[in-house]
Amino acid sequence: MRHSTRRGMIAAAAAVAVTALTLTGCAPSDTGGDTGGTDGDFEPMTSVRLQLQWLPQAQFAGYYVALDQGYFEEEGFTDVEIIPSGGDIVPQDALVAGDADFAIAWVPKVLGTIEGTGAELTNIAQVFQESGTLQVSWADSGITSVADFEGKRIGSWGFGNEWEIFAAMAAEGLDSTSVSITTQDFSMNALLDGDVDAAQAMTYNEWAQVLEVVNPATGELYQPEDFNVISYEETDGAMLQDAIWADTARLDDPAYADAAVRFLKAIIKGWVFARDNPEEAATIVYDAATNAEAAFPVGPVHQLWMMNEVNKLIWTGGQFGLIDDAAWTKTVNGALSATNQDGLNLITAEPPATAYSNEYIDAALAALVAEGVVVDGDYTPLDVVLTEGGQ
Repeated sequence: MRHSTRRGMIAAAAAVAVTALTLTGCAPSDTGGDTGGTDGDFEPMTSVRLQLQWLPQAQFAGYYVALDQGYFEEEGFTDVEIIPSGGDIVPQDALVAGDADFAIAWVPKVLGTIEGTGAELTNIAQVFQESGTLQVSWADSGITSVADFEGKRIGSWGFGNEWEIFAAMAAEGLDSTSVSITTQDFSMNALLDGDVDAAQAMTYNEWAQVLEVVNPATGELYQPEDFNVISYEETDGAMLQDAIWADTARLDDPAYADAAVRFLKAIIKGWVFARDNPEEAATIVYDAATNAEAAFPVGPVHQLWMMNEVNKLIWTGGQFGLIDDAAWTKTVNGALSATNQDGLNLITAEPPATAYSNEYIDAALAALVAEGVVVDGDYTPLDVVLTEGGQ
C-alpha cells in the first residue's frame, strides 16, 4: 500500500495552503461480510472522497486515524481522499457539486443551504453530540450570561457560526440588533486586543489558544479564572455541529448506500481508536498536519488538548453517531427562531424529512457490534497541561 497526496490551495484565515491526503494504489480487500445491503447486483465503490470543513486537526481525528490504521482498506476502500478546507470550500457545496462523496459540516449551516438552494442532503451520522461553542470574556466584563450581551461587542467568525449566538439571544427575548456582532479571526486576538467584549471560541481550539498566552501582568499563562465563559450547550441556542452528510439522491443507488455504511464503519473504528488512544490519535493528526504542504499546524500539546475536548463532545454515553430526535428538533427550532442583525432568518420552514436518517449509522453500528467493537460509552478525559503556544 502506498500513500500519496493531491496538492491544492486552501485559503485559511491567513491564506495558507494545505494538501489533501490520499490513500491510493491498494488492491481491494475482503470487507469481512455484509456491510449493509450488498447483494451482488452492483459494483461496490472502492474510492471515496471526504470533504472536511477546516484544516487538518484533531477535530477530524477519526478520519485521519481510519486512514492511518487501514480501517478504510478493511472496508474495501482502496482510494481514500480527505480534502481539507480553509474557509474557501463550503463542504455541503462541494458535496452538491460532486467534488466529494461525503462531507463534514455543522447542521444549521446545511439546513440553510437546503432551504436556500433546494439542495438534497442527508445527515447520516451525528459525530458531535454536544455543542462545543463558547463565548469568552474577561472576568471583570460583567458578561456571565447571554442576557448580558445587550449593548456589547460580541465576536463571531461569521460563515454561519453566528447562528448559535442569535438563537440563544432569541431564547432570551433579546433583539438581535441590540448587540454589535463583530467579525473576529480564528484566534483570540480580538479579545486580547480589546476589539470585542466577548470572543467566540470552541472548547477544543480557541479556548485553549487564549490559555496558551502569557499574561503580561503575571508572567505566567492566563488561567481559566481570568475569564467568564458561556457555553452554548447550556443555553437554548445550542445546535448540532459536526455531522456526516451524504447526497440524498445518490442514496437511492445501492452502491452508494452500501459505500455509506462501509465508510461509516471505517470512521467509527477511527473514532473508537481516538477515544481509547487519544495521545496516539493526536500524534497521527499532528503528523498529517505537519506533512501537508505549506500547512499551518498548531503545536502537539494543542492537538492533544483538542483531541481530549473533541472526545468529550462525541462520547456522551450513547452509541456513536446516532441522531437524537430531541437534539435535532432543538437545532431546527433554534434555526427557525434565530434572526440576524439584518432581520434575516437562517431558515423559515421545517427541513424535509430526508434531511437526516439513522438508517446507515444503525447498519454500521450493528455490523461493528457483531464484530465485537465497543461503539458506545463515555470518554475518560486526560489531564492536559497547556504550554505557551501549545508547543
